[in-house]
Amino acid sequence: MRIHSRLILSFCIATIVSVATASHADETCNSPYMSGLIKGQEDFVHVWTLGVPGMGDGSDKLVTISANPSAKTYGKVIHKISVGGRGEAHHMGFTDDRKYLWAGGLDDSKIYVFDVGSNPSHPTLIKTIDDLSAKTGYAGPHTFYALPGRMLIGDLSNAADKGGVTGMTVYNNKGDFIAKYDMPTTTIKQVKGDGYGYDIAVNPAKNALLTSSFSGWNNYMRDLGELMKDPDAMKHFGNSMVMWNLKTMQPEQILAVPGAPLEIRWALAEGQNWAITATALTSQLWLVSRDPQGLWQAKDVAQIGDPAKIPLPVDISITADAKGLWVNTFMDGTTHYFDLTDPQHPKETYSKHTGSQVNMVSQSWDGRRVYITSSLLSKWDKKGKDNEQFLRAFHWDGHELTPAFEIDFTKEQLGRPHHMKFTANPPRVASLTGASVR
Repeated sequence: MRIHSRLILSFCIATIVSVATASHADETCNSPYMSGLIKGQEDFVHVWTLGVPGMGDGSDKLVTISANPSAKTYGKVIHKISVGGRGEAHHMGFTDDRKYLWAGGLDDSKIYVFDVGSNPSHPTLIKTIDDLSAKTGYAGPHTFYALPGRMLIGDLSNAADKGGVTGMTVYNNKGDFIAKYDMPTTTIKQVKGDGYGYDIAVNPAKNALLTSSFSGWNNYMRDLGELMKDPDAMKHFGNSMVMWNLKTMQPEQILAVPGAPLEIRWALAEGQNWAITATALTSQLWLVSRDPQGLWQAKDVAQIGDPAKIPLPVDISITADAKGLWVNTFMDGTTHYFDLTDPQHPKETYSKHTGSQVNMVSQSWDGRRVYITSSLLSKWDKKGKDNEQFLRAFHWDGHELTPAFEIDFTKEQLGRPHHMKFTANPPRVASLTGASVR
């Protein structure tokens, strides 16, 4: 049941990985414990997609799209695999060996394990895990974060009252439950925890695991328009981040970050060691870094759009060198780029309207390709003509986003596209030593 010895070992692995990744064109938001990094151009984009009643088979599904310009199928859907129901498909994460992709449902709390290593162009569903709530009392598996031989899962809710008090779960790579960790509700270093959870991100060099906070099932499975008109419901969003000791899995600090801090991105390059997040309700970028006394501090460092209009920043993607940050704002359909050369003072240097509604943003490690999806949550997506559902791929030359290809998920009868992950054909997947593996 103990994972601490494995985590200690993982610090060595992380050091090797951080060196290896510098020459590979992989995603920038993956766990530092992952091997099997993509060498060069990604071949496929996998999209975890929400089922829509009456659209196709109506089920949540993993959709695979050809993404290599040299392929005859470039920009086309080449495979889809349904899970046989609708559970509010949301996020995914690779295992540390990158052979398997775990994907969760925020409504039914089921976890699906796909084999993406044997044949990346045609993933297969090999396991369904349905005991998360029974084992832990938690609900809504959200973030899937690879540890050596383990999957660390950040959950959004609980099975008792369906509120936001929750925790983290650990399974081994075979899908067996290992441990659970409650999000703190006590006071640590003069800040009281709210018990809410959302994203997970690790800085191995600092023995730091950072978590953020959102809201529970009662809110995220409710119509957004109704929710925003309910003052009491709007009080039930997270306003904290927690810094955990990675070795002991114990919370060491609680940071006050009002406004639902969502995705976390660490800058792991030598000498940086800071993290950044965006708050959904207050439209701010927040920097998490250590002060001269060694304590972690959270500071709002930049405004995203016009907070009065609640643009709702929903996803961020940091560049490999941590000098730039993409931010998607859902309400106004805008993709922003911030210069992070001085992380204490980020500057927005570019923006583009990329859809009526935009949600997830993923970029390749070399920064030359940016992918955007449209769906946030089934009850939060816009209605009518603004209910665009797409994957849009762009080229980025450092100055302008130019369209590469687009998949209309409504026209293709696929559903609502949310999270994305990249894979490549086996001959172009690099090992930690840089050699190709088959």
